[in-house]
Amino acid sequence: QVQLVESGGGLVQPGGSLRLSCAARGVIESIASMNWYRQAPGKQRELVASIDTIGTTNYGDPVQGRFIIFRVTANNTVYLQMNALKPDDTAVYYCNANLRSTKYFQLYWGQGTQVTVSS
Repeated sequence: QVQLVESGGGLVQPGGSLRLSCAARGVIESIASMNWYRQAPGKQRELVASIDTIGTTNYGDPVQGRFIIFRVTANNTVYLQMNALKPDDTAVYYCNANLRSTKYFQLYWGQGTQVTVSS
């Protein structure tokens, strides 16, 4: 059984930084991509950043230039370094991964971690 375990959320002042982490645990044979999404109250879930197996990254427009996604392949962990945070970044952040445990590639989701940007 595969689990995505997230950590690193919390309360931060505008202009501050946070780093989120998401570790994929269990029987994992291959990971195609790992991604961060977020969902603010009353809004749809949106893609924040993604990284594929060869390290190609993609960012949502609202976070371009402020957030960095990187991945440590050896421990199946993806990180999201969030800088210059704004109140609009307040949301629950979810990690997901397209990975193969035994036979087929499937999407797995983490439980979510709250990020609140407020003075």
